[in-house]
Amino acid sequence: MGTRMTRIDDTFARLRADGKKAFVAYVMGGDPDFETSVKIVKGLPAAGVDIIELGMPFTDPMADGPTIQLAGQRALDAGQTLDKTLDIARALRVEDNTTPIVMMGYYNPIYSRGVDTFLAQAKDAGIDGLIIVDLPPEEDDELCIPAQKAGLNFIRLATPTTDDARLPAVLQKTSGFVYYVSITGITGAAEAQAADVGPEVARIKAATDLPVIVGFGIKTPDAAEAIAAVADGTVVGSAIVKLIEEGRPVSEIHSYVADLASGAHRA
Repeated sequence: MGTRMTRIDDTFARLRADGKKAFVAYVMGGDPDFETSVKIVKGLPAAGVDIIELGMPFTDPMADGPTIQLAGQRALDAGQTLDKTLDIARALRVEDNTTPIVMMGYYNPIYSRGVDTFLAQAKDAGIDGLIIVDLPPEEDDELCIPAQKAGLNFIRLATPTTDDARLPAVLQKTSGFVYYVSITGITGAAEAQAADVGPEVARIKAATDLPVIVGFGIKTPDAAEAIAAVADGTVVGSAIVKLIEEGRPVSEIHSYVADLASGAHRA
């Protein structure tokens, strides 16, 4: 697997040295259209985002809630493709070579492209990691192992239903960080509670040296702070995507993200 440090590893090392938690923002690539999406992504680092999760729109997003599903549909309707999602990463890399980008989505578009071709293109575009929600550890040979050989982190999801018997399989070949989904069910539904999340994060951290980032159901700076306080950082997705859906100006989206980031960084 090698011990090459990725931008993700570097980012967590820097945050640890500064005594800070990570703030991770998710946006759907190409939502509401390619040009606006590029502007949104380019402004995220200055708004305090430590890691960018870039969604790959897909026609059958079964793990996503309505907000993210609609974002994917808007992007596809506006002509977004896998190549254009890689182009968003390239656009950021022109001016930012340090903020990690994690592509998040489903295996089908990667499988259709061909794993080796996709990994070479992702690496070339400046992608640092992958979160592929429909590939369980039993299918590590498909993408996880080739991705790590190519120098990309392969990040897994753990959930409240990931019990102690299942956890070692989830953690075995994970790298970069573990994404703890704080609520059972689809994205953007209920609100995460730090009191529930804390013990679960501690349980995962007892089994891995990787940072544990918590996502799902975080909408306010106070919530971001509370969740980051019991983890290594927090992810906000649906709440940001909702503003994009409402057609808010890019500056307003960045200002909301900056408030969330400052909440997480206070923890």
